[in-house]
Amino acid sequence: MSLYKDWTDMVVDYVKQRGEDAFWKEYGDMETRVYTEVLANHKEPLKGSIRQLAERFKTTPEFFMGFVDGINDSLVEGFDLENLDIDQELTFNIDFEKLYFNMLDAKADYLYTLPQWDGIFSPEKRKEIQRKWKDSKTVVKEVKIGRNDPCPCGSGKKYKKCCANKVESEVAAE
Repeated sequence: MSLYKDWTDMVVDYVKQRGEDAFWKEYGDMETRVYTEVLANHKEPLKGSIRQLAERFKTTPEFFMGFVDGINDSLVEGFDLENLDIDQELTFNIDFEKLYFNMLDAKADYLYTLPQWDGIFSPEKRKEIQRKWKDSKTVVKEVKIGRNDPCPCGSGKKYKKCCANKVESEVAAE
């Protein structure tokens, strides 16, 4: 059985026994401890096995596997989570801009507001990333051209008598 499977099974059992709030409290506390150190030492990548790092951050290997699962999309090169071994040496090369973006996306305000971010990004840079994140959530609805509307090519003809015919003939040709 993989450590990743142990992690996902543990989450289900934990929530059933203690509740979702208790899970997020314990997981959030562990995550905050890890990110506080990772961000404070951002010039040095986090290194070690899951077993070593779990001991270092006073958590279980399963909970630390959850951390690995959470940060994986923010790494320069992600890990194959299903095949990680508890004693495999890992190096976390973090893309901090992507990490900040992903924390915004996860609505993890307890993480993206950590004061350690001040040593990595200026307030302006964080606002720029926040703008990119907001823009990624904005749905832009394309304007639909009605058959009797003027053609957008500027010919002065109705769309149905101009470019709509070209589109229909291209589709028919396929």
